[in-house]
Amino acid sequence: MTTFIRTTRNRLAVKGTVQGVGFRPFVYRLAESEHLTGWVANDSSGVIIEVEGDVLAVENFKKRLAKEHPPACTIQSTDVKKLPTLNGYEKEFIIRPSLTAERKTALILPDLAVCPECLNEIFDKGNRRYLYPFTNCTHCGPRYSIITALPYDRPYTTMKIFTMCPSCREEYQNPRDRRFHAQPNACPACGPHLELWTTGGKVMANGHDALLEMADSIRMGRIAAIKGLGGFHLVVDARNGDAVQRLRRGKKREEKPLAIMAPDMTWIENYCQTTPLEKEILLSSASPIVLLAKINDAGVAAEVAPNNPALGVMLPYTPLHHILMRELGFPIVATSGNLTDEPICIDELEACERLQDIADLFLIHDRPIARPVDDSVVRIMGGREMIIRRARGYAPLPIILDRIAPPCLAVGAHLKNSVAITIENQVVLSQHIGDMETPLAFESFRRTINHLTQIYENKPGKIACDLHPDYQSTQYAKKYGGEIITVQHHYAHILSCMADNNIEPPLLGVAWDGTGYGPDGTIWGGEFLSIDEKGYNRLASLRRFPLPGGEKAIKEPRRSALGLLYELYAGDESKVGASTITNYFQSNELSALEEILAQKLNCPETSSVGRLFDAVAALLNIRLVNNFEGQAAMELEFLLGDFITEEAYDIKVNRVDDLDGQPGFILDWQDMILAIMEDFAGQVEPRIISARFHNALAKSAVAIAQKAGREKVVLSGGCFQNKYLTEKTILLLRQADFTPYWHRQVPPNDGGIALGQIAAAIRVNDKG
Repeated sequence: MTTFIRTTRNRLAVKGTVQGVGFRPFVYRLAESEHLTGWVANDSSGVIIEVEGDVLAVENFKKRLAKEHPPACTIQSTDVKKLPTLNGYEKEFIIRPSLTAERKTALILPDLAVCPECLNEIFDKGNRRYLYPFTNCTHCGPRYSIITALPYDRPYTTMKIFTMCPSCREEYQNPRDRRFHAQPNACPACGPHLELWTTGGKVMANGHDALLEMADSIRMGRIAAIKGLGGFHLVVDARNGDAVQRLRRGKKREEKPLAIMAPDMTWIENYCQTTPLEKEILLSSASPIVLLAKINDAGVAAEVAPNNPALGVMLPYTPLHHILMRELGFPIVATSGNLTDEPICIDELEACERLQDIADLFLIHDRPIARPVDDSVVRIMGGREMIIRRARGYAPLPIILDRIAPPCLAVGAHLKNSVAITIENQVVLSQHIGDMETPLAFESFRRTINHLTQIYENKPGKIACDLHPDYQSTQYAKKYGGEIITVQHHYAHILSCMADNNIEPPLLGVAWDGTGYGPDGTIWGGEFLSIDEKGYNRLASLRRFPLPGGEKAIKEPRRSALGLLYELYAGDESKVGASTITNYFQSNELSALEEILAQKLNCPETSSVGRLFDAVAALLNIRLVNNFEGQAAMELEFLLGDFITEEAYDIKVNRVDDLDGQPGFILDWQDMILAIMEDFAGQVEPRIISARFHNALAKSAVAIAQKAGREKVVLSGGCFQNKYLTEKTILLLRQADFTPYWHRQVPPNDGGIALGQIAAAIRVNDKG
């Protein structure tokens, strides 16, 4: 009996994170196991595969491709096309050189933490990579921080300056080796190496000796600047309060918490509360800083996170960090290598110049960093991961849209800036850039835009920016060229969370933050936006109050409190003067502020929940002047501890006929503030006052949701970094039969604004 073999040939265009993750050798081995011929190659959109063989074997290949791919790989789409067979012309399956495409759309993988296999090699005395701090493979190592162009091949990375030795070349060319086409592949014989420098750039030691000398210096309380994956860290012994304080003075970071790197998971579990999810994130390939509740203050000096019940903790994520932490055996502060408000240093000569007054010595290497990539920060919120700062390990993974978008650039916000571009149905969100407060920060912003548009060879025709005319990002957008689309700040917040959760209107958006330019010329920040297919209207808002001195009030909560009381007492200075808030000003200072309040000079009105937090913190004498953004609100949250109550102050919901030209609602805080001052005067415990305040805000969100009658409620804005407020609001909304949505992949703060701006630009485009 004759057996007929039915032969077929398929072409598969695979898109997703399929470059730099060992995908092609996986395809090679899979094709061989199914006895198929053909080829696989990278192109500028992803990976192209052609397979030929028995029909059942080809079908099995496609099923296994979807199920068995490498862990760091994500397949977004696979387009399959049937081709004419080559009838035995091909004799084997091969890996071809990368192809070129007219448009570059391949995903760039984030930098990945060192994998277990590489880690085992690093600490294996018999391995040729023993204690080599630049060990990597297709499952781990640098990606985004070294790529200069697509496709992701060695000539298009900063590793192109290193010629592989015969042993590394053999690994690189062997499809059965996990280092097959690992673009940063290297070893001590041919790869990057370490040097220890003085502040003047003099070489003190080389190789592993450099690391050992630097470790000794850290033990002695010195400050080290270490060039890592995406930039420099400033490092000190986290147990040494004097060293930490000296670092703070040099960095000009008075009280803002510093992140630490723990030696291992055992240390973290001894000193911090960890849930299974938090542990999973700490050990993931993203390896971010995770905000954890402290259970033992003895692990680090109090100066690391003053008056803070949480600790920002990460594990070693590069071979260099693992070798260092194995040598030290104790936690270190590992904070961004910069001065406050400046971008992180990525070049050793630049670091020596900018950090010479902070660091005592510099551990550097000669692998160039293409772009600064800071450490990401994550907090568990509502039982799932929320990214607070999106950078290493997450950026530039895209947010996937349900439609093809026009080429667009979004330039983000003024604080916590990130930028974004569209590539077909993807929004590629940049790494965290930072606050646009200095010329260096603006230059980093400009370079990041250039990097993204050049890598993807993308010239956006639409430029989305904030409505605020004075933001540097807005001014840059207007000079860039193209169609300008201005987007109201809080509308962008809600659209960002919608895109993050892949949901469509109609819905109610709750946007609570510190500052955002309103179309009415006031400072928004306590907004309820009704979102439909056409756009938004402001359904409700917090009652406004003046901010004496404008931007100075952001840094001085006592000014917010003074403005709040001035509004509360209708400008009656005698009643304002009778309050305790006046004790927090010098007499001449108070007189000047009362004068500008009376004349309404430099006293913008705000509806900001963030400024309301500031005012309450000042009224309780918790925080009068902020040393970093959001400090007063954080300390008000910290007061809660593990205290639980359902008690809440009363925030009245008043209907008004004219809110932005149509009927709406005002949340009136008057009764709440009077009750807070009465409780404070009556020496009610501050944690009880704080709990009642937080509960009142959460209940007000439900009250407006009931007025709106929209089942879906979206929570966005910097105030929703507050764990208690967010989780309480989620709980009360669910109890009232609403479906709440909050952030996951992008920050709720201004780091997510660029995504919202892109979403707004797409909406404008859809309207034609």
